[in-house]
Amino acid sequence: MVRFNQDLSPLPLTRSLSLNTRYLLLLIGLLVIRAFFNAALPLMDQTEARYAEIARLMEETANWVVLQIDYGLPFWAKPPLSTWAAALSLSFFGVSEFSVRLPFFLVCIGLALWMSRYRASKEHPYTLPGLILISIPEYYLHAGVVSTDVFLMLSVVIVMLSFWEALQDRAKTYWVYLFFLGMGLGVLAKGPIIGILTLPPILFWSLRTGAFWNALKSAPWLLGTLLFLIVCIPWYILAELRSPGFLDYFIVGEHFNRYLNSEWKGDKYGFPKQQPFGIIWGFFAAFTLPWMIAAIRLAFRNKKSFKTDPWVLFLTGWMLWPLLFFSSSKSLIHPYILPSIIPFALLITHWWDSLKSQNTYLTIGSLIPLLLVGIYSSGLAEKTLRDNTDKYLIEESQGVSIFSLQHKSYSSQFYTAGKIKQISTLVLKKGLGGSDPFWVLIRKKDYPKLSGEVQSRLKKGKENKKKAAYYFKGKE
Repeated sequence: MVRFNQDLSPLPLTRSLSLNTRYLLLLIGLLVIRAFFNAALPLMDQTEARYAEIARLMEETANWVVLQIDYGLPFWAKPPLSTWAAALSLSFFGVSEFSVRLPFFLVCIGLALWMSRYRASKEHPYTLPGLILISIPEYYLHAGVVSTDVFLMLSVVIVMLSFWEALQDRAKTYWVYLFFLGMGLGVLAKGPIIGILTLPPILFWSLRTGAFWNALKSAPWLLGTLLFLIVCIPWYILAELRSPGFLDYFIVGEHFNRYLNSEWKGDKYGFPKQQPFGIIWGFFAAFTLPWMIAAIRLAFRNKKSFKTDPWVLFLTGWMLWPLLFFSSSKSLIHPYILPSIIPFALLITHWWDSLKSQNTYLTIGSLIPLLLVGIYSSGLAEKTLRDNTDKYLIEESQGVSIFSLQHKSYSSQFYTAGKIKQISTLVLKKGLGGSDPFWVLIRKKDYPKLSGEVQSRLKKGKENKKKAAYYFKGKE
């Protein structure tokens, strides 16, 4: 087996330490900026605020089996791994944007550090693979976003790299069990999609390199399968028992109809995401800049290695397969490229010595977060942020009842700790006849439909592009 670490001879000590120090400081700087944004940015509707609210509900109700999208309303669309992590963080650190995002931040840091094992040479700085990874926009974004995709990415990495490690000479036994553990975690992270994303590229690589029978015979199928089942199956059984109908919706709907049936109308929780065929490749090209340019140049310069280097072939299959699989799907969003980001970064790391203008790519990749800090500090992004969250609309409602007319957002649920209630126009009219003061959020498209009498009793507070907060002081 051809190994990926070939030349272990170090550079002169002073040069090596200097480069390591610079890269380490740059990596720390990027992570500090990401941590700042994790604390400063509000939760965005719909997706991030939705998963944050599901985690908050889990922590508040202590219902660790059935995910809830509102009190007593089950959320069947996703398994619990990322929600467990976010809810535990809320339990330890309190309810805030930073604490609900913290597990995703830590996973991305952990993966970046793990990648140091796969630098092409010990001459390269320890932090080089992680620095490349962190400076990829899609990866950097998800180091501070509440989503299921980060934990799916983690599971895919565990499966793929444990498989690779298990086939190396004098491999430690635990790698084969990590493979089955990764599969189990993947099923808990996002369901059977973990097998779809990992097994085809593994099979392709095994057949292409002649390692198929070796991998098949050396795997501890009995104990490994038992480990897999112990990790993931109990929750699925408990979820179905406590919330009947979950398995049919999640397995059939979310894993087959969502991707294979563009006319599927069964999505209970999401919103329409009709994309052009093949848009996944556009997402991948756009959200990996500037490194996509480097990768294309490196691929042409090292094209022979696709046939001769098992590590390159392994990474290439791992990277391309998720993109190929999602090419025919119209119901997708850009986080679906995350499983391809790690092998993409590792390919660049492997070919690092043949990359011209290395510092240019690192500089551009690192300047993107600094540019975002400048935009945020200047206030240019303030309107966009306020238009996509209800956090600022409810700031004045402390100690007073708050309602939302016809519709309530996930961010309003999170920031009011579930106290906001959805009401109808009839209930609003009845409330205006009472003596108790309250706030009500009203979408701008709904406000003109209210009678003049109702409008005259409401005093407008803060507003954004989509809605405004109105105050009723109560009858004296």
